[in-house]
Amino acid sequence: MISLSRLREALESLYRTYNQPAYITPDPLSAVLRFGSPEEREIVGIVAASLAYGRAAQIEQSIDAALAPMENAPRDFVMSASTRDLRRFYSGFRHRWSTGEELAALLAGIRRTIGRYGSLRNCFAENDPSGAENTIRGLSSLVSNLGGPSSLLSDPAKNSASKRLHLYLRWMVRNDAIDPGCWPGISASRLIIPLDTHMQRIARGLAFTSRKGTDAATALEVTEAFRRICPEDPLRYDFVLTRLGIRADLQLQAFLAYCALPAEGGSDVARLVRRVSEDRANCEDRLSKPASTGAKRSAR
Repeated sequence: MISLSRLREALESLYRTYNQPAYITPDPLSAVLRFGSPEEREIVGIVAASLAYGRAAQIEQSIDAALAPMENAPRDFVMSASTRDLRRFYSGFRHRWSTGEELAALLAGIRRTIGRYGSLRNCFAENDPSGAENTIRGLSSLVSNLGGPSSLLSDPAKNSASKRLHLYLRWMVRNDAIDPGCWPGISASRLIIPLDTHMQRIARGLAFTSRKGTDAATALEVTEAFRRICPEDPLRYDFVLTRLGIRADLQLQAFLAYCALPAEGGSDVARLVRRVSEDRANCEDRLSKPASTGAKRSAR
């Protein structure tokens, strides 16, 4: 049985150590942070998040290919390019099963939405009901304004976990050493966990859910569990937890073993979860030296 206080202690230790820009790579957020203004970041963010599925190297290459025609001026590019121009620019683009036609349609939807609302943030905020428990309706409206669901955008109102959209909203709303927080006035307490199979495995290991599906219901259940730990910011630990298994020097099983140890055990979980022996029954006695920061094959 994992105690709440033990888990909070472990998560805070991970947060203090790994919630730093040096640990972002590999992560599509890197593309967003290349740009300085909220106007640029919200455009790059929705493009990067929509492509955030598959292998890390492939994601990075596809994001670079999507941004290349923009020549470091995403907003000017999107607002000045016609739909015909966009189709021409991205005629040879493909990311797994997402096509250049779909990317061009997304960028055209961004142009229309900014033309109507002034920004993607305003579109979300104006359609996000006051007092709503979470951000699902606001995100669903944003997707509709951007042209509707596709392989790049799902509809969070239709029981999809919509991991990529919730990841995008985390980047836009939260503001710390990792997330840039481009959209003021939206409470981080209402965000939903970006749930994929990796985060679901972590959540099941922490007994946050017994559900096997990665749908909206599971995402809400897992979010509620994180909210019990940090009510004002349930996504506080999303970035550092998703380093477990992505980074070669962080091991999920070691972290889960640590959380289950008696309260009198050591508190340096950031050291503990580094490479440990295959036999983790006594993982707290088997601290390893810091390993290389090489990355595994997938990224959030």
